[in-house]
Amino acid sequence: MARYKESVCRLCRREGLKLFLKGDRCYGEKCAFERRGYAPGEHGQLRRKQQSDYGVQLREKQKLKRMYGLLEKQFKGYFEKADRKKGITGTNLLLYLERRLDNMVYRLGFANSRNEARQLVRHNHFTVNGKKVNIPSYLVDIGDAIEITEASRTNNKIIEAMETVARRGVPQWLELEQENFKGKVKMFPTREELTMPIQEQLVVELYSK
Repeated sequence: MARYKESVCRLCRREGLKLFLKGDRCYGEKCAFERRGYAPGEHGQLRRKQQSDYGVQLREKQKLKRMYGLLEKQFKGYFEKADRKKGITGTNLLLYLERRLDNMVYRLGFANSRNEARQLVRHNHFTVNGKKVNIPSYLVDIGDAIEITEASRTNNKIIEAMETVARRGVPQWLELEQENFKGKVKMFPTREELTMPIQEQLVVELYSK
């Protein structure tokens, strides 16, 4: 599957927002966005032109896509599911993205970033309700238990991530049993509990044209 392989720090600088794509590094002094908070490229430090309505909507979509590490086809698929479902389309979209297994692994602190979580899931380091799942896009449900496999509990990446989980915390809708290498989905988050600076309505407007 196609995947972005260039410097992810450029993505944060392009969007003018820290997307926390490099895990613990994003919280320290080495964060490229903190050191160079302007857009990448030769003209990055020049004053940005005023964007059109379409440009603003596009940038909001790009932020959300890049935050969760998705490409256009997959992201649009989630939007179409959200649009068909009852309720507010923008909120439905965010919930679909949050329910992804790689995101849940990241939220529980078993990985330092969603990209790292995706890789760990693919390499069979986790089970869902006792069964191995290696599909990052697998949608978890309320009551599902996500556990690190016995053989993977000495994995250096997982151990390092679990040691730094206190820095960003575990959301209230999840329950972490750190000593048992296990987490559980207690409920789905409300829109108010998703504190990332995203205006999902702009994404809905973009796709609704």
